[in-house]
This record gives sequence, structure tokens and C-alpha cells, in this order.
Amino acid sequence: MYRQMVLARAVDRRMWVLNRQGKAPFVISGQGHEAIQVAAANAMRPGSDWLVPYYRDLAFCLALGQTARDFMLSVFGRAEDPNSGGRQMPSHFGSSRLRIMTKSSVVGTQICHAAGIAYAAKVRGLDEVAVTCIGEGGTSQGDWHEGLNWAGVHRLPFICIVQDNDYAISVPHRLQMGIDNVAKRAVGYGIAGVTVDGGDLLASYAAVKAAVERARGGDGATLISAKVARFTSHSSDDDQRRYRPQAELEALLRRDPIERFRGYLLDEGVMAEDVDDSVQQEATAEVDAAVTYAEAAASPLAEDTLRNVFAEESA
Repeated sequence: MYRQMVLARAVDRRMWVLNRQGKAPFVISGQGHEAIQVAAANAMRPGSDWLVPYYRDLAFCLALGQTARDFMLSVFGRAEDPNSGGRQMPSHFGSSRLRIMTKSSVVGTQICHAAGIAYAAKVRGLDEVAVTCIGEGGTSQGDWHEGLNWAGVHRLPFICIVQDNDYAISVPHRLQMGIDNVAKRAVGYGIAGVTVDGGDLLASYAAVKAAVERARGGDGATLISAKVARFTSHSSDDDQRRYRPQAELEALLRRDPIERFRGYLLDEGVMAEDVDDSVQQEATAEVDAAVTYAEAAASPLAEDTLRNVFAEESA
């Protein structure tokens, strides 16, 4: 799990460099969100359970089996991009093999999709769990309420992880809702509500594992509120220094989930310094190779623009 977090951070940082070099027109980051995502992925059954992600779920998708090359192909919009064939902007993940369902850019719609997948699994008697993620700002969308209500009514094998980084673009939590914790809303839908420090990998793993077991056991859905830190601006087109105090931004560095887990592993004697150095070097090398490959890969063909947009008759 530590390796997965380190790789996600390395990929994330590199895509920001590519954006500033003018090679990636738009990127959106998950730096600071890695612990809850990696923990959740490791509590699931890859290839059996479903993920309907949101745009910050890079670490989640890497932990489920996507690669740095897969992501860089999407950053460059190449034909080989396994997410969309270069047709979607980056961070719109998708893989039928890994059961990662692609999503639109419309905020909140993935909640209804995940509830639908969970409902289908229950009706068909399948041992599958549907997990979806969203930011706390997205919980103001009607789709979110409809999805959670459906999950509660039908006691679905459904988990919604709200990655609460305290800002919906530039709007702080206190101006988004009249409660301090999104998990308090769970009672209104008749589902379990759990709050966890999303920067603590082990606590996050325990919380999601319990939710997965609850779902598999037929005990219904769970709403998990994971408190995380957003290190970067909302996207590459935003500048959070215009609305977040400098002291607040500096304090974020003390909440780095990777450094927290690194310190734990070193203190407990689980990982030596030289092993950590190797993990860092391997991640950098993997990202270097991914960028080199993706930058040289072919772009989609113009004549394929409408492929998979409209129904096509088979030959």
C-alpha cells in the first residue's frame, strides 16, 4: 500500500509538470487523498467489486490495477489510452477489465450509477460490492441524495466515500452545509454513517473493510466521510492562493498521508531507509518510462471521432 501511494504521488506530480510545460492542457490532482483511496482499493476484491470513481481517484485506480502508462496515455490523449481511447480529458477513469466504470464530468451522477450497479448485483444474487467516491461539495447535488436514498431503501451492497478536503473549488465546508460532518446525513437514508481520518491509511483500511463486510453480509450501505487534505488547487486552471490563507496552505504539509505512513513504517521497523529509497526510485523510473512511451504514442485518428458515440451496426 505504501508503494501504491508513492507511485500515485509520483504520477500526480509529473502530470503537473507536464501541464506547466504546455504538454498536458488540463489536469486535476489527488495529492493528499492517497491514503483513503489506496486503503479502499485494498479492502475490495479487484475484478469482482465495482468502482465508480470521481476525478481525484488516481491512487484508487492505480491500486486496483491501472498503471502509470495507462494514466499518461490519457494525459497525452493517445489512441492507446485504455480509459477512453484519447476521447476523454484526464482523470476520467474507466476499465471494464478492472470493473472501473467510466463517468461523465457532471458532478454527482456517479452516485446513481453505483447505486444502480449495487441494485443489479442484489437482484441477480451476486457477491459484488459497488463503491463510489465524491467530494464533499458534490453532496449538494440532487443525484447524491437520490442515490443514497435508493441504497437505503433497498439495503444495497453500496459504499459512498466522501473525500472531504474542506473545499468545493473555492467554497469552504462551512459555507456548503450546516453540519460539520457529511456522515451525519446517513441517518436520513437509513444507512450506516462512518467518519474516518482519511490521511491515516490503517484507520481508513479498517473503516472501508468493515463497510465491505457489512455490504457482503446483506446489512446494507455505508456512507464514509474521510477527512483529507487537498494539497493543490482544485485543478490546473485554479489558484487556491487567492482564497486560502498562506498559513492554512503551509499547515497542509503536516497532514501528508504518505509521510505519516512512511514514519509509521520506519518507526515500527517494518521498512528500512534503503527500502524506502528503492520504492521512491522505482516509482520515479516507472513514471519516466510511462511519460516517454505516452509522449511517443500515436494520437487517435480523426475518422474515429464518432466511434462509440452512436450505435453502430455490426458487420
